[in-house]
Amino acid sequence: MMLWTIVGMALVTAVPRVVPVFIMEKLNLPGWGRKWLAAIPYAALGALIIPGIFTVIEGQPWIGMAGGGAALTVAWLRAPIMVVVLVAIAIVFILNGFQSL
Repeated sequence: MMLWTIVGMALVTAVPRVVPVFIMEKLNLPGWGRKWLAAIPYAALGALIIPGIFTVIEGQPWIGMAGGGAALTVAWLRAPIMVVVLVAIAIVFILNGFQSL
């Protein structure tokens, strides 16, 4: 019984992810449709990151905003992703007053 539950859960997870790959190859979307679909990863990334920026330190959303702003600035200057992450962490750490130590 447990095996069938695992197989069923795997199918329910895999089918919605695999089927669109085969359908999208056969669809001939207009230019605006392709542009709209191309924006989805950026929108999803923003939906994941933005709430974290405002809640990184409870009661002090400006600290997260400063870290996010620093990360945005460093990324705009085309720094490697690891540098962007480390700068954001350093800004939040410094503005939090080294309370994490």
